Amino acid sequence: MAKKTQTSTNPADTKDELSWRERFAALGNLPAFFKLVWEVSPALFIGNAFLRLIRAAIPAATLYIGKLLIDEVVRLSAPGGPDDTTYLWTLVGAEFGLAILSTALGRAVALMDGLLGDLFANRTSVRLMEHAATLDLEQFEDATFYDKLERARRQTNGRTALLSGVFGQVQELISVGFLAAGLAVYNPWLLLLILVAVTPSFIGDNYFNQRSYSLTRSWTPERRELDYLRFVGASDETAKEVKIFGLSGFLIDRFRTLSDEFFQKNKALAISRAGWGVVLTALGTAGYYGAYVWIVARAVSGQISLGDLTFLAGSFRQVRGSLEGILLQFSSLTQEAIYLQDLFDYFAIEPLIHSPKTIRPFPKPIREGFVFDNVGFKYTNSERWALRNLSFTLQAGEKLALVGENGAGKTTLVKLLARLYDPIEGRILLDGHDLREYDLEELRRNIGVIFQDYTRFKMSAGINIAVGDIDQRTNQPRIETSAQRSLADTVIAKLSGGYDQQLGRSFGKGVELSGGEWQKVALGRAYMRDAQLIILDEPTAALDARAEYEVFQRFGQLTDGKSSVIISHRFSTVRMADRILVLENGTLLEIGSHYELLEKDGRYAELFGLQARGYQ
Repeated sequence: MAKKTQTSTNPADTKDELSWRERFAALGNLPAFFKLVWEVSPALFIGNAFLRLIRAAIPAATLYIGKLLIDEVVRLSAPGGPDDTTYLWTLVGAEFGLAILSTALGRAVALMDGLLGDLFANRTSVRLMEHAATLDLEQFEDATFYDKLERARRQTNGRTALLSGVFGQVQELISVGFLAAGLAVYNPWLLLLILVAVTPSFIGDNYFNQRSYSLTRSWTPERRELDYLRFVGASDETAKEVKIFGLSGFLIDRFRTLSDEFFQKNKALAISRAGWGVVLTALGTAGYYGAYVWIVARAVSGQISLGDLTFLAGSFRQVRGSLEGILLQFSSLTQEAIYLQDLFDYFAIEPLIHSPKTIRPFPKPIREGFVFDNVGFKYTNSERWALRNLSFTLQAGEKLALVGENGAGKTTLVKLLARLYDPIEGRILLDGHDLREYDLEELRRNIGVIFQDYTRFKMSAGINIAVGDIDQRTNQPRIETSAQRSLADTVIAKLSGGYDQQLGRSFGKGVELSGGEWQKVALGRAYMRDAQLIILDEPTAALDARAEYEVFQRFGQLTDGKSSVIISHRFSTVRMADRILVLENGTLLEIGSHYELLEKDGRYAELFGLQARGYQ
């Protein structure tokens, strides 16, 4: 079966510069974004919008009350003017009340923004992990996918700044509407002057925002490398080898080279932006002062009052500032909307391996076993076949060992068994039916796998064992029984916190284990799962000879009546299997029992002899 490839829907994946059409098209992401935010908390969403609506009317109201206040002061101070100041102090009180209300509304809006931000970040992070659980192992091994994942991760935090920005835009537009209406009453041409004043800086900032976006996006792989170098250079997981091999200088030099290169590119862009910003802002300021001169001239000639002068000057200044903010925010908004596409692109990635629409009941128990029928597989972007023309049967209840040099295809074979990959050629049958006909989750529930590169979870010892069947994590007797069978109980007995002891030094009071101790804990996971097929990939590589012997004595009990696959370079281990399959360059070279393969005097006999002579 030919493998599908994922195609990107994001134009920025294929080029760095984005056209205006593409930037406006990116605004189409906003409805889906608002839907996500609405689902987080409808009450906070509505409350935020309502408070911003009220706050939008305050600037115009404040300026108008200020106009009335100044006109009243002029009236009261005129020769022969009235003595009653009640109206004056009423206006002062109203302006004071608006100031208090504006501050209170600002605090309330900031509170709602913060709460929505936290809820959205949490909900999006959960969705990101949920979606990752549905994707294929092969996708996680692809660099392009990792770039998408990294960009999506960056969208989980701070995305409500986009929400705040859009709400802020609407709030500013409403404020501008009130203020512009007041300006239009005096002279509609003032509005045209405002547009002339704000256009130069808008064009400049939009251009440089686009350049900044392009630079940031094109450097996604390098920024991932910088994060990786930062981790490797200062981590408990790498500290030993960094010190022993003297790698700190190499890592620091590589980090410095990449970070300095990015800094220089960003510096050149920042200098250019600052220089052009001065020129374009000067042009806008000239337009503003042209309108200001007209307003002052009207006041001097007596055509408008001093209060009108204050209102018009303040309105013009505030409308200009608001429009500049709206236009600049619009440019930033389109940029943020483009970044938001990264999140939606990630959620749009679909797994290639999935359950069929019509599911075949999983056999309980397995009666015939697994059959590899001319199976071939190679990894994405690799021309070499990891497995090719592979045909054999893993019978029900059989213990099969896989032997071969590194790169022979042993781990790939077991990943195909667990449908972490699907074959490109041929098929794998279970009790006479293609594995693709069974429910994927049900298949994996019936397979227990402990890989050589098992994960050392920075969690408690009990959880590290319970991950073999995480639904049983509260079943303490089962956890302890699994630990006894894998010899992990001897390790946990030495820990002050027992099964609750934090493992790894990443968190407070954590304890690090040796390689052999970690392996015993990982082996406990195999005993947690009530699986019909048990797969152990180099299960005893870090164990001493005595511990290895005890583990396999107990492993025989675990696999009694079940199928099992063991990958090991130790022939003392593989000889316990019913049959041994020898792989070479992804093809089946030999298969048979230990004694049958010795009698053939082929590659297995050669490898066995080489290892045996090493112990003499």
